[in-house]
Amino acid sequence: MSFLASGRGRLLRELSRRRPPRHGQGGRAACFRRYVAHHLSLDGVDDAAEKAVEPPPALAPPVSLAKSLASLAEESAAAAQRQRKPLSRMERKRLAELRIKKRVKAQYLNGKFYDLMGKVVANADTLEDAYDIVRLNSNVDLASAKDDVCFVTLAEQLRSSAFDVGVNTFSVVAKRQGRGGRLVLPRLNLKVVQEAVRVVLEVVYRPQFSKISHGCRSGRGYHSALRFIANEIGVPDWCFTVSMHKEVDSNVTSKLISLIKEKIEDTQLVAFMQDMFDAKVINLVFGEYPKGHGLPQEGVLAPILMNLYLDSFDHEVFRICLKHEGLGSEATKVSEPHGSNLRRWFRSQLKGRDENIEDQKDCQTKIRLYACRYMDEIFVAVAGSRNAAEVIKSEIVAYLRKSLYLDIDDRLYLMPVRRNSRGLQFAGIVVRVETKENAKLKAVHKLKEKIGLFASQKQEIWDAMNLRVGKKWLAYGLRRVKESEIKSLGLSTPLLDHVAQFRKEGMKTDHWFKTLLKVWMQDVNAKNELNEDVLLSKYIAEPALPQDLRDAFYNFQKQAKDYISSETAATEALLSNLKNKESISACTDGDVIKIHAPLRYIQKCLHRYGLINLEGFPRHVSALVLQDDDLIVSWFAGIINRWMRWFSEVDNFKELQLMLVECVRKSCIRTLSAKYRMYEKLTEKRFELDDHGIPRVEDFEAIIKPLESTYSLASTDEALMYGISCSGLFVLTLSRVRVPARQFKCFVIGCQSASPSMYVLHVKEKQRFPGWRTGFASSIHGSLDGRRIGLCTQHVKDLYLGHISLQSVDFDSLVNIACICERQLSGMPVDYSKIESEPTF
Repeated sequence: MSFLASGRGRLLRELSRRRPPRHGQGGRAACFRRYVAHHLSLDGVDDAAEKAVEPPPALAPPVSLAKSLASLAEESAAAAQRQRKPLSRMERKRLAELRIKKRVKAQYLNGKFYDLMGKVVANADTLEDAYDIVRLNSNVDLASAKDDVCFVTLAEQLRSSAFDVGVNTFSVVAKRQGRGGRLVLPRLNLKVVQEAVRVVLEVVYRPQFSKISHGCRSGRGYHSALRFIANEIGVPDWCFTVSMHKEVDSNVTSKLISLIKEKIEDTQLVAFMQDMFDAKVINLVFGEYPKGHGLPQEGVLAPILMNLYLDSFDHEVFRICLKHEGLGSEATKVSEPHGSNLRRWFRSQLKGRDENIEDQKDCQTKIRLYACRYMDEIFVAVAGSRNAAEVIKSEIVAYLRKSLYLDIDDRLYLMPVRRNSRGLQFAGIVVRVETKENAKLKAVHKLKEKIGLFASQKQEIWDAMNLRVGKKWLAYGLRRVKESEIKSLGLSTPLLDHVAQFRKEGMKTDHWFKTLLKVWMQDVNAKNELNEDVLLSKYIAEPALPQDLRDAFYNFQKQAKDYISSETAATEALLSNLKNKESISACTDGDVIKIHAPLRYIQKCLHRYGLINLEGFPRHVSALVLQDDDLIVSWFAGIINRWMRWFSEVDNFKELQLMLVECVRKSCIRTLSAKYRMYEKLTEKRFELDDHGIPRVEDFEAIIKPLESTYSLASTDEALMYGISCSGLFVLTLSRVRVPARQFKCFVIGCQSASPSMYVLHVKEKQRFPGWRTGFASSIHGSLDGRRIGLCTQHVKDLYLGHISLQSVDFDSLVNIACICERQLSGMPVDYSKIESEPTF
């Protein structure tokens, strides 16, 4: 448009300079035609130099101004198209879903969707789009070679109900009994059909989901749930979380099928869903959902079915909210100074009173109910009395048990928000109430911190200098003892002669000196000290210093300590005065809800991963030493990037950042140092870890911001990121066991690259911790731990970085390889050509 505007401006300026003669309107029109013929014709764009050399061409017919401007618009659009960047992975996935969405919308009539299985799912174009979505989740280029899947034949089987769900599934059994049992997973054809059904169900039901529902939805995910709790509910009086656990049975299945029939009129689709439930290929378990980590046991239909089943609970919460907020008669102090006019009107209508009564003008809402659901985790907050909160809790539990057939934990109890310093666990974070400090308190604390920091710095310098003096004394004593052995130097003194009496025959000099130190430590009673640094500083260097110097230093430390304690007492007195002077509402305004990452549990996870020892110091990860340098760095970078994105909304983000950077970065350096047996400083200089997403503390923000911009679409649309591990809580390592005798292809769905090695899957999150069930659920089925998979080099790196997950791995290839091994061991011939023709191999 800017190009067209500039062209139009040049045209007007040229016309103003070439004014026609004044003798009539016809001259002006003739001049305009001559200008168009000579300056805007398509044949007049040649170079002036070429016109001078070549003979003049034949006169072309004049082109209209509208046609010329239209051609300029097309050229501008073509230039913009050439400059446009290629579509990203998530944008391609969105386009494929939009194509399916158009086909679904065409089947809408009179409030329902009809014949979705026959017209949409059983469509070759829909199945091909679903296959492209599966490949995009696997981070495979769509232009590469595809699997041998005939979409036309698959669509015909679905349309004629000849598609057998049981034949297109396979089972993975745990190697050890009692370690996970049996897991049923879909083969490639069924996985493509499930992906198509998932998109269809999301198009139908996603618009009707309520605003309290978060998780695996566009614009409403994990971070939106945390922002709702921190910013929109204020400071309630009571809160609780609902812990549920339930495996899918006949009651849940029939309830879910009935919910599907409310919006979809399609017996074929309902029968297909029932067949998948009967084959147990839909692994849906309430209370143990790993929250979108993209693991095989979740199933591609798990998120939409979870939200669909619990959507009726969301609407029940609105009914309970309207009932108690409209008819509530209990007084409570809420954050809003005035009540809602809409709630007053509902209260007046329900109680049969006139809304214009003067008493209702100053009436305030007595009860407030807030709810937030992240997949199968429910957070409820109530502003009101304990009796009202108990009634609301009992109604919620009764609905979940009686209407949705879910098992609710009997140990569900109310937590007072302001009187609980430990907080409440929800979705892997801690929710607690903290007091907001005013300007006076901040100034006092800032001054105290500065004085304490200055005193601690002086103490560190004092200890370091004393330690240096003590080490020099130790070196001098050892040298003098060694010199006492050289009689020719004549350095024998009475002191050395006295020391020599503790030496026995055949005792070496170093051993003799250690014996002398032990005798000296017994004399000064220094066995209870922490380390030798304190011993050299306290018992050797300090006694040698002048007494007035020691008195001056300890007097300074005592005055600093007394000042800090006096300011603490003054701060407490200031708080008491504020509480006495200010109103109760002003005091409650100082309370805010904070969300914190569980640092202690994260430290336990880092210890379980092998990054730190029991004391919390970083160590090398032995399981990664034999891998390539690029894969080692990618494993550590994946931990930092995914965990930081998962906890980016917490209030203690800086503490978490410091912990992860200090532990993960140093562990990475020590792993590489152990591999090459070189000093850590040399390793840090050799490997540029900052360029791979493993920054220092001071460079952390500069490294993380580009990563956040890269994942901006993914972080705002959690529905697109399903099938890709976005939380980072799921960590695994792969150990290369052997190079296969026969070349296999990569096990990742859609990848046709060769797999140069076989890897054993070691999952770090296979244990269960009841204290942190929420947000940190068991991450993988026990039957898959220790399995061997074939991966290409690129997908090993993608798995470490979190660009793909185990949802993209075709574990059906394990069954084929097991059949080959059994036939080879039994001496039976193996027909490799038949195996290669299978689409999953």
